[in-house]
Amino acid sequence: MNKVAFSLERHIFRKVNIDLDNKSSQNLQIAFNPSGEFEVEKSLFNLKFDFEAKSDDTKNPFINIEFKAVFKFENVKNIEEIPPYFYRNAIAIVFPYVRAFVSTVTLQANIPPVVLPTMNLSPL
Repeated sequence: MNKVAFSLERHIFRKVNIDLDNKSSQNLQIAFNPSGEFEVEKSLFNLKFDFEAKSDDTKNPFINIEFKAVFKFENVKNIEEIPPYFYRNAIAIVFPYVRAFVSTVTLQANIPPVVLPTMNLSPL
């Protein structure tokens, strides 16, 4: 069996919504929703990573971010050949980009920045 190699080809923040009317406190609930699809003909895995933050006493989030990362594979012909460790590692690779972006965009909005802690995202 050939070794599987992958690399992060590119990433983009596709959507960013900040609605400060929905922010009522510093106590936040955060949520992550990763999903992905494999392009067989190009050996690309498109990881979509959605993030939202809301005040713990409100229903609607005040930050929504949609992030997309594209990973290129070598020696992979179908999705069944992608090793299970890729999914955990792909999220761990892109999380620092999302974390830095959330801090930067909230700081630029002239509010106390939302600084996400270092997190274990393996369960995702």
